[in-house]
Amino acid sequence: MTQEDFLFLARLVRRRSGLVLSEGKGEWLEQRLKLVMRRFGFRDLAALLKDLRLGHDTLAAAVTETMTVNETSFFRDAHQFARLRDQVLPQLLAAHRREKRLRLWSAACAGGQEVWSLAMMLDGLALEGWTIDLIATDISGEAIARAVAGRYSQFDVMRGLSVEDVARHFCPLESGFMVSERLKRMVTFRKFNLMDSFGWLDDVDIVLCRNVLMHFDRAARAS
Repeated sequence: MTQEDFLFLARLVRRRSGLVLSEGKGEWLEQRLKLVMRRFGFRDLAALLKDLRLGHDTLAAAVTETMTVNETSFFRDAHQFARLRDQVLPQLLAAHRREKRLRLWSAACAGGQEVWSLAMMLDGLALEGWTIDLIATDISGEAIARAVAGRYSQFDVMRGLSVEDVARHFCPLESGFMVSERLKRMVTFRKFNLMDSFGWLDDVDIVLCRNVLMHFDRAARAS
């Protein structure tokens, strides 16, 4: 990959998603692009870049999506979830005790572990009569599909979950586990680019957007 090619791709990804690709990531970028090349049937990188430069929007979207990291786990950074459970949620429940409604947004849900962790936490609270809007979005359509399916391997569920958590909130499969229908009814998923308009969102009480803004430049963070 030439320097010109890298700069072209970096500008494209930054414009479409806000993600900043730093110099020195050329080899990593080429490995990620191989996934797109196989999906669209390109014989080499030059052919892919040619179509991108011609304004192939579907291809540009696929390239942008494949740059997202999508690394996550259940109850990742356990101390933050503990603070959410012990401090933030009780305060919000007290503040909204009249209308009995909460809206929570997992803004970059990746494979879904974060939002399912939220659902498990809320499922353990006494919220009879409450309306809980639990929204999960991601720029990647493939990530959203995985999150909606709610299927995870033995390795996935052992990262952050106790045996009790798995028994209560998952159904066993031949090759792993699936999130229970009870939790699935709690979450609404939507593909969404954080660089787009937030007009479809009403007031949100909690936004989880961890390990995302660190990949944006200052202007994108401010917007």
